[in-house]
Amino acid sequence: MSAHPRLDLNPAFSNPLRFSLVAALSGVDSMVFKDLRDYIATTDSPLFKHASALEELGYVKIKKGFVGKKPQTKLSLTSDGLKAWHTHLATLQAIAG
Repeated sequence: MSAHPRLDLNPAFSNPLRFSLVAALSGVDSMVFKDLRDYIATTDSPLFKHASALEELGYVKIKKGFVGKKPQTKLSLTSDGLKAWHTHLATLQAIAG
């Protein structure tokens, strides 16, 4: 008997907020923090907490900079993050199929 595909799900994406965060970033080069926050309907603190956790795993890059004199934080998926996301989605499809 072979192992069930659920065992191949990435635990980093099991939290709904992290899942939404990575899903949103997977379709863009980068996203401004406040735009991502609004898009996934959360607040600053939880978004920063989960984005930082994904950054520690090497899945998300957080880049702080300035636009004029205003600070701006941008988030993007790393190549490892995008690969892990695609693998996670393929696993979900295997389970559903």
